[in-house]
Amino acid sequence: MTSPRKIRVAVVFGGRSPEHAISCVSAGSILAALDEDEFETVPVGITREGQWVLTDGNQDDLMISGAELPEITSGSGSAVVLPGDPTTHGLMVLDTAEGVGALGDVDVVFPALHGAYGEDGTIQGLLEMAAVPYVGSNVFASAAAMDKEFTKKLAVSEGIPIGPYAVLRAGQSLSAEDRDRLKLPVFVKPARAGSSCGITKIEDWADLDDAVAVARAIDPKVLIEQGIVGSEVECGVLEGEYDGTPEASVLAEIRIVDGHDFYDFEAKYLDGSSEYDIPANLPPEVSRKVQEYACRTFSALDCAGLARVDFFVTPEMDIYLNEINTMPGFTSTSMFPRMWAASGLEYPKLVSRLIRTALRRGTGLH
Repeated sequence: MTSPRKIRVAVVFGGRSPEHAISCVSAGSILAALDEDEFETVPVGITREGQWVLTDGNQDDLMISGAELPEITSGSGSAVVLPGDPTTHGLMVLDTAEGVGALGDVDVVFPALHGAYGEDGTIQGLLEMAAVPYVGSNVFASAAAMDKEFTKKLAVSEGIPIGPYAVLRAGQSLSAEDRDRLKLPVFVKPARAGSSCGITKIEDWADLDDAVAVARAIDPKVLIEQGIVGSEVECGVLEGEYDGTPEASVLAEIRIVDGHDFYDFEAKYLDGSSEYDIPANLPPEVSRKVQEYACRTFSALDCAGLARVDFFVTPEMDIYLNEINTMPGFTSTSMFPRMWAASGLEYPKLVSRLIRTALRRGTGLH
């Protein structure tokens, strides 16, 4: 009796964004979770310059070691490309001696990419052109969720509360009217980035220009958000297995305990200064409202597959949307898999479910 063919999964990671290293760590965890009896993995790294390389997927190379972050380089493996041509059915290997050769069909791609050129609709567009199914949201939802300005606009249209903010496009400065409207402290951040990259908390308007410069080193469009006193609460959302209705996980509440003003990159990934309550320490009716808002945000942006939706909850139990991530971190300490584990869906089953959801959805309009 012939054994059923394994599902061939290309896990794509690294990339051109400042979140390159975290993407590598996410991919290492995903590769470790894939059942070898069920899946055949194709680990594809993308360098910071944008070159695609076929790696060996060694998980030791995809870990944070102390303060040393993982990196995909051109020497990490053979160069590969994914043609935007549905007749090629997958990846092609580029060999200077042999020319171009087919690597083989890819059933599904897990784009474990965070930030620009990965979570923002760009790789999703390439995969749509190539007719290769992929985990996560489509082009529009990925782009809208990546751009925090448009996330807010779509959320407001659905009656989901947000905090006061202003947008500075390239070359713009904050108006006197906005300075009067926004109460200090404010957070200055790139409009299209994640993992807390490029964010500055300021308590004096004299520091604004420097903070804007830090954010614009990542993105010319900058968001200035009024600080909201309260807890940062996160909710995982999955596309329903049967009818697509979004499902919410239990919530996580983040606490910063040592030396950080907010949940920045170091607190998230490097120095262990953040603690979590899963489930969040909130009244049941507030938790249910956050879960409802999370699912409504997922639907408002027309998301698919998965998302992590982040909120602020004030001491008065008012709820404000912070942002939505269509490809949240998948490291061993990331909130998305931890929230779903606390909800009864362990990491390997979570990854398997996401892949099967992607295969069932396929590509094209839905």
